[in-house]
Amino acid sequence: MERLVNTVRPYAWGSTTAIPELLGTAPTGEPQAEMWMGAHPGAPSLTSRGPLNELIDADPVRELGPATAEKFGPRLPFLLKVLAAGAPLSLQVHPDLEQARAGYAAEEAAGIPVDAPHRTYKDANHKPEMICALTPFEGFCGFRAPAEAADTLAALGVDSLKPYADLLHAHPEEDALREVLTALLTADPAEMSHTVAEAAAAADRLGGAFAPYAVLAHHFPGDPGVIAAMLLHHVTLQPGEALYLGAGVPHAYLSGLGVEIMANSDNVLRCGLTPKHVDVPELLRVVRFEPADPGVLRPEASPSGEEVYDTPIDEFRLSRLVRAEGAAPTDLTAATPQILLATAGRPKAGEITLSPGESIFVPAGEPVELTEAGTVFRATVVA
Repeated sequence: MERLVNTVRPYAWGSTTAIPELLGTAPTGEPQAEMWMGAHPGAPSLTSRGPLNELIDADPVRELGPATAEKFGPRLPFLLKVLAAGAPLSLQVHPDLEQARAGYAAEEAAGIPVDAPHRTYKDANHKPEMICALTPFEGFCGFRAPAEAADTLAALGVDSLKPYADLLHAHPEEDALREVLTALLTADPAEMSHTVAEAAAAADRLGGAFAPYAVLAHHFPGDPGVIAAMLLHHVTLQPGEALYLGAGVPHAYLSGLGVEIMANSDNVLRCGLTPKHVDVPELLRVVRFEPADPGVLRPEASPSGEEVYDTPIDEFRLSRLVRAEGAAPTDLTAATPQILLATAGRPKAGEITLSPGESIFVPAGEPVELTEAGTVFRATVVA
C-alpha cells in the first residue's frame, strides 16, 4: 500500500474553503477546486516510490492485476477526485468511446496540438462520471420534458424567449430540444446577451426555483448557457446521494463538496457558462437529446456493510464504508487496484491511519483490512 500525495487544482470556480476544511488545513485565499487521486498524467498522485503513473507503467500486471490489465490496458482505468465548487462549472457533455476515438484520431491527423485552446479531444477515451455529495451539492443534469422547460421560459415574461418556448412544444421531443439548443448556441451574441440580461433580471425578481438562473447570469453575463440550463433538471443532492452522468448527458455543477469518480479521460465538450471554446457542430453530434429523470443514486448496502453506488460501466466502482467505533475489521482485499479515501474520522487501512482527505493506493491482490471508526470511499474497477 502507498499513501498518496495529491495535487489540488486551483481552477477559478473552486471553493476557497471546502477542501482546506476537509483536510484540516488553513485556506490560502486561492480557489481549490479539485484534488486528484490516481495516475492521470496531468497530475499523477505521488508515492514513496515515485509518481503513481510511473509505478503502473513499470509493472502494470503487478499493480493492476492481470484481469484489469487485460481488460483496460496498462493504465489505471479511473480517476478519483474531491471536487469543491464555489461557483458554477461550465455546462458540458462527454463523448462515448466510439466518438472519443474518432474525434481524437481526426484531431491528431489534423495536427492540432493537444493543448490548443480549440482542441476538443485530449485523449481517445470516454468519460462517464459520478459525483457523490459530501455536503448539499447543487447542479443541473439531463433534459427535462420540453413542455416543462417551456413553462419556465414563459414564466420569465421575456418576449425574446417566446420563440424558444414555442419551439419546445414541437414533436417529437428530441427534435424540439435539438432545435432549441442549436438556436441558442448560434444566436447573434448581442441579441443573446440582451435576452440573458432580461431573463436574469426576471429570475432574480421571481426568486425561488428561478434563483439558480440569476446566479448563473451573475457569473456568466450574456452567456447562452444560462438559457440552456433552463432545459435541464435542477438537482440538489444531500450528503451520500450521487448522480451518474453517462455519455451525451448535459450537466453543470453549481456548488458543494463531493467525491467524483470518472473514467481516466479529460474529454469535455462545453455548451456554455464558459469563456472557453465551444465546438457547436461536434457538441450537437455528441449530445443525447433525450428527456429523462436525473436518477439520483443512493448506495445499496451489502452484507459486509459496504455501501455500493450502482453504475452501468466497468471502469470504476465506487462504494462507501461508514465504520462505527468498535466495529469488526472489514477485509477489502481484492484482485483489482483500489484507492481508499477517508472523509471522516481516523480509519486505518492496515497500519496506515487516514485523516479526512487522505488516501492510499492498494495494488491488486495486496491484503488490506479496514479498522477504527470513520468514513472511507473505496474506488476500484469491475474486471
